[in-house]
Amino acid sequence: MGQRWRCFWVVPLLFCWGAIGATPLAAAQVPVVATFSVLADLVRQVGGEQVQVSTLVGANGDVHVFEPAPEDARRVQQAALVVVNGLHLEGWLERLIRASGARGRQVVASEGVTVRMMEEEGKTIADPHAWNSAANGVIYVRNIMQALQEVDPEHARIYQRNGERFIATLQALHAEIGQRMATIPPGQRKILTSHESLGYFADAYGVTFLAPVGISSEAEATAAGVAQLIRQIRQEKIRLYFLENSGDKRLLTRIGKEAGAQPGGTLYVESLSEADGPAATYEQMLRHNAERMWEAMRTP
Repeated sequence: MGQRWRCFWVVPLLFCWGAIGATPLAAAQVPVVATFSVLADLVRQVGGEQVQVSTLVGANGDVHVFEPAPEDARRVQQAALVVVNGLHLEGWLERLIRASGARGRQVVASEGVTVRMMEEEGKTIADPHAWNSAANGVIYVRNIMQALQEVDPEHARIYQRNGERFIATLQALHAEIGQRMATIPPGQRKILTSHESLGYFADAYGVTFLAPVGISSEAEATAAGVAQLIRQIRQEKIRLYFLENSGDKRLLTRIGKEAGAQPGGTLYVESLSEADGPAATYEQMLRHNAERMWEAMRTP
C-alpha cells in the first residue's frame, strides 16, 4: 500500500490527495469511489477532470452478489468521497466501510427519490433500482453535485456547471422516453425480464414488467411462481423476453422457451456495458433500454 499524505500551505491553503510523486500538487484530483458502474458514470459527468473515479462493481457486474476484496477496502479508505445508492442495495457496504476504516464523506445518491415499496417473501421492502428512471437520475446528479462541492469547494462552480448541463440532458431524455412509450397502446406495453429491477421505469413510462424473481437477483423463483408466469406470458401473448447484462440468464431463457417467447436482446439494468458496448454511460443505458423495449412492444 502506498504511503498516503496530506499537504497544507498556509497561504493559499492547499489540500492534496494521492501518493508521493503521482501528480503535481496543483493538478491533484479528488479520489472518489462509486459502488457500481452507473454511479461511477454520474460522478464522471459531474466531476469531469477534477475527479478520479474508482468503481467497486464494474461493467456487467452484479451488485447484489458482489464480494469486496482487500484492494476494495484500500480504495475506500483512501477516498475523499464514497458514492452509494442506498435503499439496501449494497448489503456488503457496511462491512466494507467498517473494515476499511474509511474517513471520507459518504453520499447516498438516491436520497430524496420517491421510494417504491414492494412485497417480497412476505416482507415489505424498498425497491433500490431508482436510477432506472431518468427523472430519478436528476435527483442522483444533484446529490452527487452537492457532495463534490462540499469535499472540493475550490471547484464548486465547475461541478455546478457540469451538473446542471447533465440535468438538462436527463430532463429532456425523460420527456423523450415518455413520449416514445406513449405511442404504444397501453395493452402492448409489457416486457418479460430476469427480475424485478425496472419498477421505477415502469412507473415513470407506463410499462408493465413480468419477472420470475423479485428485487434481488439472489432471490429464488418457486416452481409455482414460474408455472404461473409461463401461463401469463401465453395468455397475454408476450412475444419477446429480455436478458439483463448482469446476473444468471438460465432461468429466464428456460421460461421464455417454454412459454414460446423469443429472445429480444439485452437490457442494461444494474450495470453499464464495457466502454465499447451499447450502454457505456448512464445516458446511453437509458436510451438503449428504451429503444429495445419500444421496438419489442410496437408490434402486437
